[in-house]
Amino acid sequence: MRFAPSPTGYLHIGNIRTALFNYLQAKKLGAEFILRLDDTDSERSSQHFIDQIKRDLDWLGINWDRIEQQSLRIERYREVLTKLENQNMVYECFETSSELEIKRKKQQKRGLPPVYDREGLKLSEAEKDALRNELEGHWRFLLSGENVTWQDEISGEINVRTSVVSDPILVKGNGQFLYTLASVIDDSDFGVTNVVRGIDHLTNTAVQIEIFRNLSAVVPVFGHHSLIVDSSGENFSKRTGSLSIKSLRESGIEPGAIVSKLVSLGTGDGINLKNNINEFIQKFSLSKYSTAPVRFEKEVLATVSRKLLSSLGIDEISGLLSSIGVPNEMKEDFWIMAKDNIDAKEELADIWNLCKDGVNKPVIAPEDEKFIKLAISLIGEYPREKDSWQKLTEELKTLTGRKGKDLFMPLRCFLTGKKDGPDMKKLFPLMQKIQKPGSS
Repeated sequence: MRFAPSPTGYLHIGNIRTALFNYLQAKKLGAEFILRLDDTDSERSSQHFIDQIKRDLDWLGINWDRIEQQSLRIERYREVLTKLENQNMVYECFETSSELEIKRKKQQKRGLPPVYDREGLKLSEAEKDALRNELEGHWRFLLSGENVTWQDEISGEINVRTSVVSDPILVKGNGQFLYTLASVIDDSDFGVTNVVRGIDHLTNTAVQIEIFRNLSAVVPVFGHHSLIVDSSGENFSKRTGSLSIKSLRESGIEPGAIVSKLVSLGTGDGINLKNNINEFIQKFSLSKYSTAPVRFEKEVLATVSRKLLSSLGIDEISGLLSSIGVPNEMKEDFWIMAKDNIDAKEELADIWNLCKDGVNKPVIAPEDEKFIKLAISLIGEYPREKDSWQKLTEELKTLTGRKGKDLFMPLRCFLTGKKDGPDMKKLFPLMQKIQKPGSS
């Protein structure tokens, strides 16, 4: 099986859903998983996007067995194109984009499907030679016009009438091989047995099945999943930057949250939070997914990410805690205190700095100055006992008569500089340094 992104933009949630389905299905079947870079568009493809695709997949745990790159296989594509030409299965055409658009509009006005009229088939060799001196010709595949039927792993039985489909362009005038032919050749050469992709590819699949058959190649088993729409109901597009994996990573979203959400999306099942993608392999089944569009909202993903992050065990977070300087003997208490008060792992460093160095600018209201001065005199040196917060507040309550918000809020603001945050019962015993008013 394979995932075949074009390195012309950043991967987004829609792309990754396709990658995830192919990866999980490949692992369940014990098949090889290929990362194929569809980079025949030399003008728009770039190494920058290739590198980012690899980083995104690696971050999510989608590990490929090998990489293939279409730009390195152009000679193979030319060889197959020649074979199809000798079989009279492809033909050269010379219409410009504007001419084709005029034809489509005329057909639509007459209530006809906008299907290419095969004008290129009527050209003589002399006419073609004359046109080649003026225009760059493109190559089309000659469809049979028959019904193409297959049993789809997600969508059930699919029937497509190729009589209402234009003969597809295989090679553009500038010599660029398009996905339609290149993908078939690759799937055949690489022994791809199963292909999972979006339901918007149904017509492409029918066309490609005809090409497979003309090349006497084995037709893969196809599955077409539903499309993802955003909160406004629009389809995702990598060129609009909508929910790119790069941007989600930079915003602190956990990779396991993305995988967990996408695995459940379109099944009707609740989200099963897992931090390891491979834990989904055993129960993964394409038959569980619907073909109706599914909505994906970033706000929901953020909530899922917070839940997953707070569910991590100390063993899973220990390495990160070490990297920010938390001593081994404090890791468990620190994580228990911090885990429910962060949206992203990056926030842990600030909480540790608070524990280690105290707040930079203690917040003390004028009416609380005497109260805080008394509190400072009662705060003992570090290390503190686990019930040190309770002892401190009980003593202050006895001495001042304060209680509730009047007791706790001034202390929190003084110690943390904020009105909210971690449970002070868990945080205060870990605070190694208390900044005094006027100190820094």
